[in-house]
Amino acid sequence: MKQRTWPSRSAASRFSSLPFSNVKEIHVSESSSGKNRTVKSSIYSTRSIRFCATSSSSSTSSKSSSEAADFSALPYDVLTKIAASFNLPNLRAASLVCRSWSEALRPLREAMLLLRWGKQFKHGKRGVKPNIEKALDSFLKGAARGSSLAMVDAGLIYWEMGKKEKAISWYQKAAELGDPAGQCNLGISYLQAEPPNTKEALKWLYKASIAGNSRAQYQLALCLHQGGGTDRNIKEAAKWYKKAAEGGYVRAMYNVSLCYSFGEGMVHSRQLARKWMKRAADHGHSRAQFEHGLALFSDGDMMKAVVYLELATRAGERAAAHIKNVILQRLSAASRDHAMLLVDRWRALPSS
Repeated sequence: MKQRTWPSRSAASRFSSLPFSNVKEIHVSESSSGKNRTVKSSIYSTRSIRFCATSSSSSTSSKSSSEAADFSALPYDVLTKIAASFNLPNLRAASLVCRSWSEALRPLREAMLLLRWGKQFKHGKRGVKPNIEKALDSFLKGAARGSSLAMVDAGLIYWEMGKKEKAISWYQKAAELGDPAGQCNLGISYLQAEPPNTKEALKWLYKASIAGNSRAQYQLALCLHQGGGTDRNIKEAAKWYKKAAEGGYVRAMYNVSLCYSFGEGMVHSRQLARKWMKRAADHGHSRAQFEHGLALFSDGDMMKAVVYLELATRAGERAAAHIKNVILQRLSAASRDHAMLLVDRWRALPSS
């Protein structure tokens, strides 16, 4: 299972970084029109807001009327900026506050429809043939209506086209509207610039990380761990690795395991190292599958060991093949067949 996020892996470190290979996940985050996915397709956590305060028992009907008037008096441009990163359920909820809000948020509700069409054209879903130009057109129309989610998706397509300046421009607009995916992608764009602008990159990665974007948390941890334009802070890096791992980011799970294993930024714990290595392996991290398979082999659990080593071998970990073959020679024909059947049926746990 190939991991396809970036920046490039540093050969000097065992800790995994983001390979800059496939533009589909080149930018750590892609917006979602409906689901909270810290993935691709729901890469950042959407935020809901409480629109109306509960009135006290002593409130009068005239006070309630006054509060309603205050809601309707909120300028449209202010309201649309606040709601720019809302998903469809939150937009619908906000539209029920009052007639004025419903009218003000109509463009954003339209943007959600355009966003859905854009994703169908981009990925060829629901019987629609992939058409990148139609996808971009839909995203741009959604962005023009103020949706930061559509801005991020427009930026992704421009990046895939090699039009990085346009991509960064849309990321910037989304980031300034408070969109965590836009902030994350903008931060990574600054890291990929020539020369890199680490100060600006960290600024936006911090914002996205605080908002709960697991990919930003992972990338921030890499920056703090490896240095590269900022002071190294292993303890802080380990903290963000763990937050990203808890948010479902697979590469972070692997790095958390290494932190516990080597006592870097965390108290050395073989038990916790094994726990996070298995978790990364179960989510499809090929190196974790190899190392977890080795650990099982050392424990004498041959059947499970051969399953993880075969998964790692199929994912391209060549070193796993030799050990797997040694174990297979010790198993009966029935056990070997059963192990291969388990591998064939295996599916990675969903991740962000």
